[in-house]
Amino acid sequence: MPISRYFIHFLPVALITSTNLAGCSGYSDSKKDDMVHRQMEAMVFVEGGAFMMGNPGGWAMGADTIPAHEVVLDDFFIQKYEVTQGDYEIFLEASGHSMKARFYDDKRNESPERFSAELPAPVSWHDAKAFCLWLGEQFNQPVDLPTEAQWEYAARSGGKPVRHATDNGEIEPGRNVSIASGPKAALYGDKRTMPDAPGRYPPNPAGLHDMTGNAAEWVNDYYAPDYYQNSERMNPQGPESGEPVTIAPGLQEPERVMRGGDYQGPIINSSTVSRRVVPESSMPLSSGFRCVKN
Repeated sequence: MPISRYFIHFLPVALITSTNLAGCSGYSDSKKDDMVHRQMEAMVFVEGGAFMMGNPGGWAMGADTIPAHEVVLDDFFIQKYEVTQGDYEIFLEASGHSMKARFYDDKRNESPERFSAELPAPVSWHDAKAFCLWLGEQFNQPVDLPTEAQWEYAARSGGKPVRHATDNGEIEPGRNVSIASGPKAALYGDKRTMPDAPGRYPPNPAGLHDMTGNAAEWVNDYYAPDYYQNSERMNPQGPESGEPVTIAPGLQEPERVMRGGDYQGPIINSSTVSRRVVPESSMPLSSGFRCVKN
C-alpha cells in the first residue's frame, strides 16, 4: 500500500513528556523538539516504481556500476537536505550518543571550521545510522539511512537516466553547483576546501538538494563489487554482509557505500551512479548523510 502523502501532518506533537526523563533542560527539550520536527518536515515523498539501476552504458564509470539492472521500489520519503552539524550536535546532546568514528576528536581539532553548524555533518556510517534510527524513534516511525537503490532512484528523480542530480541533469558551476577553484577543476574536480551549506543551489526535479558534489552521502548497504550481478529486483537491501578489510594493524571491518561524490573529488565521481567505498567506522571530512522514512 502506498505511503500517505500526508504523513507529515499526522506526526505526534508530544515527544517527551518529562524533562526529568529526558535528563536535560526545558530549553534543550525545545531545541530537540524543534530539530526533530524540522527534520521530519523536510521529508519529500518519492513515488515508487521500476527503473534501471546502474550505469546505462557509455558513461566512464567503475566496473562496479554495471550491469544496469531493473529494480522496483516501494514509495518512500527522503530528506530534501543533508543533515547539518548543528542539528547533529542537538542529537548528540539529546540522545547521549557516543561517536563511533575513528579519530573523531582529532579531526575536529585539526579542522574545526569543517564542523560549523550550517555545514553537512561529517560522520561515520555508524553515527549516521544512529541519527536516523533515533529520529524515527521519536515518532515511532521506520526512519533509516536510504538503501543504495533508494538513494539512486531519488537522485535520478524517479529513476530518470540523468548523469547528475541537478535541476537539469548537467553541471553548471556557479548556477547549480559550486564554482571549483583549481585550474583543472573543469575536468578533474571541485577542489574546494569546504562543502556548501545545504540548500544553496536549486534542487533536482524531485525536490532534493545537494546530491551532486557536496558531501559524499552514506547509504545503508554493505559493499560488494559484484552485487549488481546478484541484486534482488524488489526493494534491494544490498549484500547481507561485507568483506572485512584491514583498517589498522589487527583491526578489520566491512565497507559501506557512499554516494553523490563530494566537494574535494573529481566531478566524474559525482555521477548519480558512481559508488564510493569506505570502512564503516571511518569519517571522511567530505562525508554527510540524509535519512529516509519507509
